[in-house]
Amino acid sequence: MDPSQSEGPDFVGPGPQETSKPELSAAMRAKIERNRQRALMLRQARLASRPLSAVEGATTAKVSKTIDSGAGFFIDEEEDGEEEQRAVQVVQQPAPVIEPDYLVCDDCQKPFMDSYLSNSFDLPVCDKCRDNEEKHKLISRTEAKQHYLLKDCDLDKREPPLRFILKKNPHNPRWGDMKLYLKLQVERRCMEVWGSEEALEEARETREENREVQKQKRFNKKVKELRRAVRSSMWTKDTSVHQHQYGPEEVVDPEEDLYKKTCTTCGHELTYEKM
Repeated sequence: MDPSQSEGPDFVGPGPQETSKPELSAAMRAKIERNRQRALMLRQARLASRPLSAVEGATTAKVSKTIDSGAGFFIDEEEDGEEEQRAVQVVQQPAPVIEPDYLVCDDCQKPFMDSYLSNSFDLPVCDKCRDNEEKHKLISRTEAKQHYLLKDCDLDKREPPLRFILKKNPHNPRWGDMKLYLKLQVERRCMEVWGSEEALEEARETREENREVQKQKRFNKKVKELRRAVRSSMWTKDTSVHQHQYGPEEVVDPEEDLYKKTCTTCGHELTYEKM
């Protein structure tokens, strides 16, 4: 019995848009399967003929190309240009051996690896030649500025900036940390700024003279204030109201009837007109 008749008289067949695609025939499906098997065999043959790397640990660099097989899928084919079957070998060379950089001590001229002065102040001196009492003595920032007449820019801005270490203030640990500089480096920076010992001594003398002048000015100012305070304590201001005591009347202008009187105490003149 026809399936369309079994649905009854009200059955409506599919429209033109609802019709399914025509199925492939058995011959077409067999052809597609043969093409797929042939492509797989070609790929396996290429993989089997690929040469292996003769050097252990080497890597090969290959260029792949995608080829349409025409059977509904793609094949990845290896391509190396003219030498298609030859793999490029990349051999990794061992890293060179670098010897450690040794520093040479300025005092004993012996090489060394590490020291306190080289790490803290970039000074190539070994720990055996370190002299904390005289040559490699540490001074504070305040002492460096006062004794060697250096400014903040000379310590921090001038190239290369002087290195320092931080240490707790011995007078009061709650205060800010002290900056300690190497005395040897501070003396070198002083020579860079002033040029010679004579120029440094002349600048010290000039500064000392200016300090004495300022000190004398402050002393004179205090003496003057003291004298003013003593005078003000001995002198009493008269706050009573002055009463004028005029002398005899004098004629100024008889035509205008102008007259005047003069105070005998303060000399004040009172001019008036009589009606």
